[in-house]
Amino acid sequence: MGTRLSMASWAPERAPLGLRTLPLSNGLHIPVLGLGTSHQGGYSHDAVVYALQKCGIRHIDTAKRYGCESLLQKAIKESDVKREDLWITTKLWHTDYGYENTKQACLESCKRLGVQYLDLYLVHWPDAQVPGKSNREVRAETWRAMEDLYEKGICRSIGVSNFLINHLEQLKEDCKITPHVNQVEYHPFQRPQELVDYCRSRNIVFEGYCPLAKGEALTHPNIIQLAKKYGKTPAQICIRWSIQNGIVTIPKSTKIERIRENCECLALMLCPVMSSLLVRQRKLTVEFCWTDLHHWSKIEFENIFPLYFC
Repeated sequence: MGTRLSMASWAPERAPLGLRTLPLSNGLHIPVLGLGTSHQGGYSHDAVVYALQKCGIRHIDTAKRYGCESLLQKAIKESDVKREDLWITTKLWHTDYGYENTKQACLESCKRLGVQYLDLYLVHWPDAQVPGKSNREVRAETWRAMEDLYEKGICRSIGVSNFLINHLEQLKEDCKITPHVNQVEYHPFQRPQELVDYCRSRNIVFEGYCPLAKGEALTHPNIIQLAKKYGKTPAQICIRWSIQNGIVTIPKSTKIERIRENCECLALMLCPVMSSLLVRQRKLTVEFCWTDLHHWSKIEFENIFPLYFC
């Protein structure tokens, strides 16, 4: 097995600007708040540099599909943040599925990002779209390549994105290593609790993208009500709600002021008493409960996020 580089322990008290982490099943710690990128909405070099230099962001999420891996290399270099202090995630696109293609695609992503290893490499979608082969067969073949990349230390952790329970069950039957992470859309309009519970039962960290529901959550009256109560913005309420539910959260923004705002949500603790607030419009449910945190007790959680605005 290849040597995998340690990540400076990522002890909570040493994380920059109060950023915290969640443990993966392999002993690594992933920052709970990251900066997402996308092929939609553009890319901002200055925003990434600002996030790294001024906000203490150390978790960057991207994908080959987004087309900005090489751009991120330039931003990371300009930020002067040490590689060992970063958590870099990228994703394998379905056109590269298959054993040999997966390994080659990973190396190409590393080259574009200017790194020798990835902290997390994700299979982007469960659908393979390979003629003559079933999706399950291609997923298993692809995952075996992911396991090899992990064993060689090229990927310090491996996972999947947009996988449902049946996909994870098939992977369990077909392969050796359980995914360390499952990245799925997660916000107040879409809270797939059955999938979250399943992942936690198998020690798979649940990571959520689109925490603002592509902006739709920002205008919901109940979220606006909460924002006024806490003196925060609707975006901060949504992001903090996701993190407080034990979800690794990766909001995307190309605006410096929004990135700063997103990071400031870590100074907020939503009161458990607000669990009585159920927003029925569009099936929106706002719940805050300690039991959502699979690995943390209430006391531990209070130590990690000590500030309350009740």
